[in-house]
Amino acid sequence: MELREYLGILRRSWLMVISAVLTAVLVAALASLLAKPAYTATTQLFVSIQSSGSVSELQQGNTFTQARVQSYVKTAKTPAVLQPVIDSLGLEITPAALSSQVSATADPNTVLFSVSASAASPVDAASLSQAVADSLVTVVGGLEGAAQGGNSPVKLSVVTPATAPAAPSSPNVQLNLAAGALVGLLIGLAGAIARSFFDQRIQTESDIRKITEKPLLGAIHYDQDAASAPLITQVPAQSPRAESFRQIRTNLHFAHAARRSNSVLVTSSLPGEGKSTTATNLAIALAEAGQKVVLVDADLRRPRIDEYLGLERSAGLTTALVGQAHVDDLLQPWGNDNLFVLTAGLIPPNPSELLGSPNMKKLLQHLESSFDTVVIDASPLLPVTDSAVLAQQVGGTVLVIGSNKVKTAELEKTLTALKLVDSDILGLVLNLVPTKGPGAYGYSYYSYNSTMAELDQPSSRRVVKRREAHKPRNRTADAQSRTPKNYSDNRA
Repeated sequence: MELREYLGILRRSWLMVISAVLTAVLVAALASLLAKPAYTATTQLFVSIQSSGSVSELQQGNTFTQARVQSYVKTAKTPAVLQPVIDSLGLEITPAALSSQVSATADPNTVLFSVSASAASPVDAASLSQAVADSLVTVVGGLEGAAQGGNSPVKLSVVTPATAPAAPSSPNVQLNLAAGALVGLLIGLAGAIARSFFDQRIQTESDIRKITEKPLLGAIHYDQDAASAPLITQVPAQSPRAESFRQIRTNLHFAHAARRSNSVLVTSSLPGEGKSTTATNLAIALAEAGQKVVLVDADLRRPRIDEYLGLERSAGLTTALVGQAHVDDLLQPWGNDNLFVLTAGLIPPNPSELLGSPNMKKLLQHLESSFDTVVIDASPLLPVTDSAVLAQQVGGTVLVIGSNKVKTAELEKTLTALKLVDSDILGLVLNLVPTKGPGAYGYSYYSYNSTMAELDQPSSRRVVKRREAHKPRNRTADAQSRTPKNYSDNRA
């Protein structure tokens, strides 16, 4: 992984990292509050040589003393020193247990060393430290004297007596909080990297690029109002959502320029990735650009286009495929542009057979000869084979990928399925992209222009525009004026 990828992971998982840090700090704070305070007192001793010889002898003695200090540090925790302390203070504890409360340290290159003792109260800590120091003076004097035939050449003197500490030495709240924050940060970062490693969901364009080099036609950011207002005619003309579909329309024009067939299949890997709204808005955007467009709802499992556009579904694609009516009589005009819609019709028991039938091929050829662009909304690829059947009969396929909806393995399986049927993938559309973060797409200045443009219109006009933007026109009034010229010439 590169540094940029790690930064991207951190940006996507910043909430996890912060939560881990706060949790660890809270645990450290609670542990500090619940821990019993301990006090530490220190006694400092000086080691000297009892000699009044020459300067060279004093230097040798100083070197000897510094070497001996390390031995005295070790001796401070021995039973020979601690047992007299237990007896003098009347403690009910063993020397081994008391040694855990005592520590001794030497100052480098000096003849000074310190004896520290910890206890539950300041007074007990001072008493214990002083008692250990006094016992150590006695024991060392005895040991050194025995080695020299009764006269010890070394003398230990207390230079800084122990005093009762004013504040406890533990718990160290600040240190605990800092350590908790550091541990929480490490845990959060490790968790974020682990989640990114094991999370195989497609989230950004970089995730797509790891799987395929197919062109990305555009990205549609997540809009919480899209559920209630899915059409681009229900939002300001220069809003980010509308601009996204205009960008996809432009890129699709170049991707589809060299194809003989003018039909485009819009599908996805799984349900819920937004293929139907993408197909519908793409058809609207194409019609707004002046093209004659027909939108076909070929999702015979869960048709949704009639709900989005407010059209009749009782007669539609399945009606034409079974020969009950001609397709020209089933097209419903919509909006103020050259957009016609062929709804799904009644849901059949055999969708795959109908979509793969010769009648479906003839119907598509008829629509392709009558319209500039045929946009087909099909079922998801992985659950059923309907889209794979249709993909063989159209000029190209647009694959909608829902951010955080589909996994890497599922997208790979979808691309493989399209490749097996020799489908021409025109491009990919990344849907439900977050508005903030490393994978975000935005058009903030378009939103500003849209607001200013609406403010320039009279208020009554703005209200009428919003109410009628997605209202279907009456087919009986417009059928003759809106029907392409060659309908009558191409009727079968």
